[in-house]
Amino acid sequence: MFNRMKEKKNEVKIVRRIVFVIILLVFIGGGIAGYSGYTYVKNALLPVDTNSEKVIAVEIPIGTNLTSIAALLEKNGVIQDARIFKYYAKFNNESEFQAGNYKLTKSMTLDELIESLKTGKVYREPVFSMNIPEGRTLEEISIRVEEKTSHSAKEFMDLITNPEFINQMIDRYPTLLTEEIKGENLRHALEGYLYPATYSFYEENPSLESIINEMLSATTKNITPYTEVLAEQEKSVHWLLTFASLLEEEATAETDREMIASVFKNRLAEPMPLQTDPTVLYALGEHKDRVLYSDLEVDHPYNTYKVQGLPPGPISNPGMVSIEAVLNAPESDNFFFLADETGTNYFSVTYEEHLANIEKYLR
Repeated sequence: MFNRMKEKKNEVKIVRRIVFVIILLVFIGGGIAGYSGYTYVKNALLPVDTNSEKVIAVEIPIGTNLTSIAALLEKNGVIQDARIFKYYAKFNNESEFQAGNYKLTKSMTLDELIESLKTGKVYREPVFSMNIPEGRTLEEISIRVEEKTSHSAKEFMDLITNPEFINQMIDRYPTLLTEEIKGENLRHALEGYLYPATYSFYEENPSLESIINEMLSATTKNITPYTEVLAEQEKSVHWLLTFASLLEEEATAETDREMIASVFKNRLAEPMPLQTDPTVLYALGEHKDRVLYSDLEVDHPYNTYKVQGLPPGPISNPGMVSIEAVLNAPESDNFFFLADETGTNYFSVTYEEHLANIEKYLR
């Protein structure tokens, strides 16, 4: 009996030791799992790569919910874990994200991503910015690109006039670029299509393709609201940008552009030649302070003194004021206008009135 009791006592000790070891292993395993989980979550809350400058295009379609947005961000490598992003956004009561096309990087924090998705803007400091003013030709834009990037003006012009690249852009922007830009008499297919704006870049040396795409995307974004109006008027985007480029070069004051557009529309309907000096300068391919009578005789498809109607294409990149002026031109009887030395415009109905204005304001 004594031996049996001793054996049971030993068995109890062994069982207790086994239980203790099991409990200890459970605690250790739980601790390791907990620490691993904590480390994973902590890392998932950090940027994927704080040193990355590569821009990643992410499109958020209309009606996309938080779960789908998180999945898109993870798929594009902008975040490490979609579930962590979703829970982080919910924990911070963040919602009402906007649809749109975003330029994101792996160096953005979750807060920066959330703020961008809420406002439709990317909150990051750009590496550099490049301003493209209104009324610039492709040659002038190429010089600006050369000043701000490592690409030469020649490289820019070689690419933007390359037929294969132009076809690629037509495929990429079908609502903006049509076969009209391949017209026989066009100097440059994409003249006037690079929207004037200040562009921010988040990498030191963006490719020429990405720079041009930024500008074409901006034009598409700004022109799209007017596509229905153009369809109603049976007019094309090419027609609009060509017309607006004349206003951009001709007008001296923003307030007069709609009336100048009215004059041009009246002449087109008559029909009468537009006779606008900027088209002559574009035909000559040079800038001059004063257009001479001999210049008006140049035989060129862009010379609106010699050719009826609009020129084959834009002569510069028009801004939104000029674009809207074309669409909002008032009804008038004016067929003539001139600007005095101060830039003030004077409009007239008849040629006799126009001659009188010349005598009064320019002699």
